[in-house]
Amino acid sequence: MSNVYQDLKELESRGEFVSIGLVGAGQMGTDIVSQVAQMDGVRVPVVADIDIERAKKAYQLSGIDNSDIYQSSTKAEIEEHIQKGESVVTEDGFILPELEGIDVIIDATGVPKVGAKIGLDTINNQKHIVMMNVEADVVVGPILKKMADNAGVVYTGAAGDEPGAIMEIYNFAKSLGYKVVAAGKGKNNPLDRKANPERVAERAKKKGTAPHMMACFMDGTKSMLEMAAVSNATGLVPDVPGMHGPTTTIDELPKVYSLEEQGGILKNEGVVDFALGDVAPGVFVIVTTDNERIKFSMNYSKMGEGTNYLLYRPYHLASLETPLSAVRAELYNEATIAPIGDIVTEVTTIAKKDLKAGEVIDGIGGFAVYGSVDKAEDARAKNLLPLGISDGAKLKMDVKQGEKLTLDMVELDKDSVIYELWKLQKRVFKSN
Repeated sequence: MSNVYQDLKELESRGEFVSIGLVGAGQMGTDIVSQVAQMDGVRVPVVADIDIERAKKAYQLSGIDNSDIYQSSTKAEIEEHIQKGESVVTEDGFILPELEGIDVIIDATGVPKVGAKIGLDTINNQKHIVMMNVEADVVVGPILKKMADNAGVVYTGAAGDEPGAIMEIYNFAKSLGYKVVAAGKGKNNPLDRKANPERVAERAKKKGTAPHMMACFMDGTKSMLEMAAVSNATGLVPDVPGMHGPTTTIDELPKVYSLEEQGGILKNEGVVDFALGDVAPGVFVIVTTDNERIKFSMNYSKMGEGTNYLLYRPYHLASLETPLSAVRAELYNEATIAPIGDIVTEVTTIAKKDLKAGEVIDGIGGFAVYGSVDKAEDARAKNLLPLGISDGAKLKMDVKQGEKLTLDMVELDKDSVIYELWKLQKRVFKSN
């Protein structure tokens, strides 16, 4: 078994390190820089952000003096700084995959169009990619994973994000032979389908996050994206469109996530879902077994009275754990979480308000739409619009609040890498 700490300590002793190029210095990216600063054997030599002052602040908060931070916009100059062991900021994140002194790229932008291009460029330059950008992953993750496999590099989601944390428990449960009934997360923020950047501005300021990101959390989109990522990595599916999202407690999870005939809410086992209540910030996997001895031991170990049992992790450290995904990709060629094939669950697009013909959809966490999950075969049969390619799409007709958008209702922005990858993915996996 690999010992990450010892291996990183050994790297440090030799004056070597896993070199990370970070794209996006928002809340998550800033955390990553500070976390890496206290680790052995890992460095972030370059940070890219369209707001250069934000990139500088990420370094400053990690303990680096402003006089030791260098700004550059050319590949040769950035590489020269990296070779000297210096810290560099740049406005152009698309340079990073080309840099010789970088082993792994972390995309922490949260913008689907950016994530798709960063991912593709990173793989084409034969570097590992840690895709914190779940917004892009649930649209074109399968094709990027396939391309990464062909290139001999790792495509992975991030440790610490809910999908990665759930995957950790899921792998544990499946390795021990348990049947997985449900896997899910506690939702951190109250659910408000009408949340938009203006409506949540004050809350976002208190939390230190961008208004559009807070809107994405509160309108439920982020939970849909995260659980779709789990679905695409495991084969588990939403039990109903949009998932159940019950209000419950940690202790009640095994009962709530049981079949209807057992007193629970599920029509089927093997599902993804999210829960409101005291479950957040934890993640969970509900398991069951037919073996009476195992049932006895699970009860003895206070995992529940049966027939379902709770495996629960009471925290996820999001960006603070993400460097471990970069390390595992570089040192062991391992992914934390990645799609197992074609899209299993699609994040579809729902009107947040009445929309008029000619309006342009303003993206995730905006004023126009929010996301919901559907089984991929159902979404495709109904020609539903994937959320990740909705940004910039122009409406051909009026749409009522709460209505699911179809591909026929919009003119897509086809001048983007994510659109081209999405089309290629459909051909490669022969999906309709």
